[in-house]
This record gives sequence, C-alpha cells and structure tokens, in this order.
Amino acid sequence: MFVVYVPIDFPIKGDSSPVFCSSKGRTASPPSLRREEKRERMLHLSHPPPTTATLSGHHIDCGALGSALSTHRGFALGFSMANNFPTASSSFSTALKQRTTCGCGASPDSCNTFSHRKNDLPIHGVSETIVGVLGGGQLGRMLCQAASQMAIKVIVLDPVENCPAGALSHCHVVGSYDDSVTVEEFAKRCSVLTFEIEHVNVETLEKLEQRGLDVQPKASTIQIIQIDDPESAKKAGDLFGYPFMIKSRRLAYDGRGNAVAKREEEISSAVQIPLIIWATLFAALGGYDHGLYVEQWAPFVKELAVIVARGRDKSILCYPVVETIHRENICHIVKAPANVPLKIRKLATDVAYKAVSSLEGAGVYAVELFLTEDGQILLNEVAPRAHNSGHHTIESCFTSQYEQHLRAILGLQLGDPSMKTQAAIMYNILGEDEGEPGFLLAHQLIGRALGISGATVHWYDKPEMRKQRKMGHITIVGPSMAIVETRLKLMLNPKLLDGHTAVTPRVGIIMGSDSDLPVMKDAARILNMFDIPNEVRIVSAHRTPDIMFSYASSAGERGIQVIIAGAGGAAHLPGMVAALTPLPVIGVPVRASSLDGLDSLLSIVQMPRGVPVATVAINNATNAGLLAVRMLGVGDADLQARMSQYLEDTKNDVLVKAEKLEKDGWEAYLNS
Repeated sequence: MFVVYVPIDFPIKGDSSPVFCSSKGRTASPPSLRREEKRERMLHLSHPPPTTATLSGHHIDCGALGSALSTHRGFALGFSMANNFPTASSSFSTALKQRTTCGCGASPDSCNTFSHRKNDLPIHGVSETIVGVLGGGQLGRMLCQAASQMAIKVIVLDPVENCPAGALSHCHVVGSYDDSVTVEEFAKRCSVLTFEIEHVNVETLEKLEQRGLDVQPKASTIQIIQIDDPESAKKAGDLFGYPFMIKSRRLAYDGRGNAVAKREEEISSAVQIPLIIWATLFAALGGYDHGLYVEQWAPFVKELAVIVARGRDKSILCYPVVETIHRENICHIVKAPANVPLKIRKLATDVAYKAVSSLEGAGVYAVELFLTEDGQILLNEVAPRAHNSGHHTIESCFTSQYEQHLRAILGLQLGDPSMKTQAAIMYNILGEDEGEPGFLLAHQLIGRALGISGATVHWYDKPEMRKQRKMGHITIVGPSMAIVETRLKLMLNPKLLDGHTAVTPRVGIIMGSDSDLPVMKDAARILNMFDIPNEVRIVSAHRTPDIMFSYASSAGERGIQVIIAGAGGAAHLPGMVAALTPLPVIGVPVRASSLDGLDSLLSIVQMPRGVPVATVAINNATNAGLLAVRMLGVGDADLQARMSQYLEDTKNDVLVKAEKLEKDGWEAYLNS
C-alpha cells in the first residue's frame, strides 16, 4: 500500500468537480474549498495505481496524460517505462517533494475529463515517446516547440516554477537537475533523457546509463580535464604560457565563471574571484574542489561556430559555419553564413566534424572555434546540446537545430542542415536595464522588429529582467548579408531612416563614361519595372582603376548580386570587374564612333578562360536588364512569376499587332 495525493483540481473518475485554470494554464483550487477538505481527498491506493492517481507531492493537471494513464502498454502513472526501469513505488511518496506542473494551457472543460484509448490500438511512433530534458530554459523552450510539430512529448526538470520551457512542455517537474535523487526519479518517467544545460550531475547520469537508461548525448561528453590544485595550475602556465584562462567546470556560461591569469602570481587570486551566477554567489570559481580547467590564450580575428548533428548510427551532418560576435563575453550577434573564404569554412567544418566524432552519444553539438590572423582554426569549446549560435536555424535552415536534436536522440533520420535563405542574422535581446525599465526597452525593440521584413521575434517569457540576461532573440533573413545587416541597423536605430525607406541595391549598373548613359538607362528601366533595387555609377577601368577595384571588390559585401557593365571601344570594364568579383557580370557593348560597336562586342566575348562575362547585342541594355532579372529569379518565385507574365505580355503585344495588320492591311497599318 502507498499513498498518492490527488489535488482537488485534478479530475477523479466519477467526480464532476470543475478544474480551475489560471491565466497561464496552471490550475488553482476553488477559493471556497477549505484546507481540511483538501486533506480529506487523499486516496489510499494499492498497486497498480488506477488511471486517476497522481504522484505523491506532485501536481499533474494536464488532461493529455490521461490517455497514457488509461493504457497498460508499458506506462505507469502516465509515463513510458522504457529501458526496463522499475515502475513507481512507495519511494515516490518521500523521494520527491517538488511540484509538478503542466503547461498545457487547456481550457477547464478540456482538462476536466480524460480521453480513453483502447488497449489494442497500435503505438503511434514518436508520439508515444517521452523525452526528458534536464533544464527548462530558452533552449528547452525551443526544443518543446520543435517537438510539438511531431507530437513528441517533452517533460522538463527545472527548479524554477515558471521557467521558459514550463508553459510549452508536456509536463514540468519543479526540482533541481543537480540533485541525484531528483534526477533519478525524473528519469523513471523518460524514454530518453537529454539536457539543455551542462550544469548537471555527471555521476548521476553515469549511474543511470549503467542501469540502462537511454541518455543522449552520453554522460562522458560533459566530462573534461580538470585542474585539482595550485601545482597543476602552475604546470598549465608552464605548458601554455601566460596569460591563460581559468574556467569553472560547472556554472560557467555567458562570460561568467571565467578568470584570466596574466602571470603565475595571479593564479591564486584568479581562482579566488567570487563566481556569481545571477543572484547566487559561489566561492571563487568554485575553488579547486569545484572543478576548474585551463585554456591557452589565443589571439584571434574572428570567432566561428559550427552546429554538428550526430545520429545514433554515428552519422554526422554539419550546419554552415557561422560567425559569432560577443559583447562583454556574451553572444550578441550570429551571422550565417560566416563571411570567410571557402577554404576557412571547409577547415572549420573539418575541425568540428573531427571534434564531435571523438565524442559519444547522439544529439546536436555546438563547436566554438577561433580564426587566427594566419588562417588557423583553433578549437575553443564543444557544447553537447543546442546552442545560441544555432538559434538562426529555426528560420534559416531546412531543419532547425532543435528538430535535429530530437531526430538524433530518437534514432530518426537526420534532416537537411543546409540554409534555405541566402543570409541570416540572429540578434540576442539582452537585458539593458533592471526590472520594468528593462522590459520597456526590450518591448520597444520588439515593436521595431515586427516592422522589419524577414524578422522573427522569439521572446522567452522570463519573469525577471536583469542586465545582460538573455530575454529573447530576433532572427532576420534575407537575400544577402548586406540586406540583412541593413535591416538590423534599421531595427536598432530607426533614426537612420530619416523619413526615407532604406533599400539595398541588388544590381549595380556601371559604365566607363556618361556618354554610355543613354544606352545603359534601358537596363535601369527594366529593373525598375520589376521593382529590383539598383544603383547607377560611372566607373572607368582606365581613368579610375582604383575606384573600379574598390567597387568590384566590395560589391558582394554591399548586397549587390549582379553587375551590368557597359563599355565602348576597348571595353575593358566588364572583364576587369569580372576578374575581381565572384558575382555574375553582364557586359553591354556600347556603339562607339568607329567600328560601330563591333570592337566592344569582340573585346567582351574574348575573355580568357576562368573569367566569364555574359554579353548581349550591341546597345541592347534592355536584354541585360532582363537577364539580370532572370538570374535573380532563380531563387525568387515572385520574380519568376513576373518574368512569365512579362513574356505573356510581349506575346500578346505581338498578337495584337498581327491582328491589326491582318485586319487593316499594311498601308493602313503603317499610316496609323
């Protein structure tokens, strides 16, 4: 016999009492019910517990659990007992004293009764899987969002009752993920256990793995080399040189838990620097007993990151390399893809691939890297979880890092990690002030973001605002990094608009002299017809070679995607520009006073191998504009549709003229 407490607001078979739900979907007891009456509702139950029971000391008010409770197919108390874990026993009445809440957000009527399923119904794939997550922060929140798309049930363990993931999870157990007993009891409910934060009890995870629990990634992935005493710290200084970074093995993130030792004499004081994580004060990086490790000081020009997915079958897929920009040691901006040469991207991807290959377990890993001035890639850290550097994947990639993590730990086929947009920027919403003033500033930023094309707002719904705390993020996607960066600048500083709409040109129209303008204006006319932003510039290959070099070299970074270059005579401009930029260049031969433009045409088409230049008929800038539209339309369905309509319109124009000629005769036609 064991005791199970059933809260008054939990529906009991045969009980018609309503369920009272608060504004956040959590239940509350009827105000008229006395405490004595609540105690009288305690039930004494025998094994196995009936479907209407709840865990001792826990409050479960999510009606969705009822369907699981009503079956006998490997479920106890509503959770899958995978891996032959023991079912709930009398230890539940004393082991956990936390309150379990469910963020179903259901209406009172829908929560008042259970749905019942026949025992002979087949199991419906991953929808029957219970994924347990240690930690209920913003990463857990976005993991829950991804899980909902495939009806995967996610339960979270977090000490904060109103943590970000709580409202979106299938069930939220309020308890410490660092407490061994709590984690062990929580694990009994899970088919697979994962984590969104590394500050967990590794020893407990190892113990659970030995008992057969499916932990992904493996506990061994969050174990690292530690320095145990002053002597080992000094040896690290001898090995790495000074300065070097001392980090706390646990509770070190977002710039906290780090200290710099510039010389041997500073090691002791660095270790004794108080470690403050939000409102909690720890004794000096935790001290040597807390577990410290050392990183060699590395001068770098850029910080890069690669999200890597590893399946249960050890298959590995890498997301595009991104650049991370930090402010006060906290990730502030992520640019995807990173603006680095292809060989650097390949090198960074290779380092990340090898790093994750050496670890154990399925899931998503974030590999943080340093790019040095001489082009080396140095491994900084590996986080065995979803990561801030991968938030952009929700909007920018075919498979987000959160969906990918679920696919990986559940043994599903990994998804396509490639980007479905040309460029993306993730901007962290960091607390700029304490309390209400901070909330006001954040929501002013959100208001501006909602007016930016391609912007998506993620608000984590954290109850307290603190300076530099991650409160949400905004992802902006677009056809080029320059366009996305412009949108970001406008979001951060709307005064830049100054009453005008800032538009980044996508096509650059250049010519060697203003005498070419009467011809080149036709290209601009076509682009304007298709609402494609463009710029018109005079750039001479012979008279202003430095300007030509600068224009061609920076065009891509400024958002230009196609260049139309008009030239007469020797016509060196198109070819010279094509040699300086990876962008497509369309050359327009302009008729000069001699040779009737044939010299310009031959000059453009006779470019050496490796420097391609497209060209059109002499003086035909109209076709150059149309060709640019078609190039841009490859990745733009709207432009393709408009180009199809343009072709239809030109066809109709010809048919109208043909009908008029046939009807009126040629003489009347010419005189009309």
